[in-house]
Amino acid sequence: MIGYRLDRLAVLIIDDNQHMRSLVRTILESLGVTQIMEARDGAHALEKMSQTQIDLLIADWNMEPMDGLDLTRHLRTSPESPDQFVPVIMLSGHTERARVMQARDAGVTEFMAKPVSARSLYARIVSIIENPRPFVRTNDYFGPDRRRQMLPFEGPERRKGAGAESAKPGQPLTGEQQAALKRTKDTIRSMQKP
Repeated sequence: MIGYRLDRLAVLIIDDNQHMRSLVRTILESLGVTQIMEARDGAHALEKMSQTQIDLLIADWNMEPMDGLDLTRHLRTSPESPDQFVPVIMLSGHTERARVMQARDAGVTEFMAKPVSARSLYARIVSIIENPRPFVRTNDYFGPDRRRQMLPFEGPERRKGAGAESAKPGQPLTGEQQAALKRTKDTIRSMQKP
């Protein structure tokens, strides 16, 4: 595993519980992250994101008035989204399969069960850096490819045709995809230890 300098990573922690925000902040600081912002809910996070470029969101699921799931859906699908491609790590004490799938279907990049540990948070950040998933757009979804493995699939639900877009080898990226890819590559290059 490559060691990463996380000091240039701008992270926004979103949780309505101040103690949880403090815990996640302390973990991030121990990992070397220095640019850490906090928001008390999804709406507050959108306000912060309109003012500052954020590289990573760490969001709690349960918050009022806008929870982490609604925030993720807004980021991925709203025309007013400050960044459709920002990685989102969702924190939740509820880890039932249906909840994890619901988060995945909203466009969450990684899912983490509470309680949070430095090791598990670092593993999720490294996963985002080392294994970035392409973004896909279908008639009812936009976000990171929900498939973790490239398994052959030939069925009625197979993505193809006008209803599914994804960057394919040899196919030019859209301007938006090129800008997001450049931002991600620049961030990764800046985080690798010399």
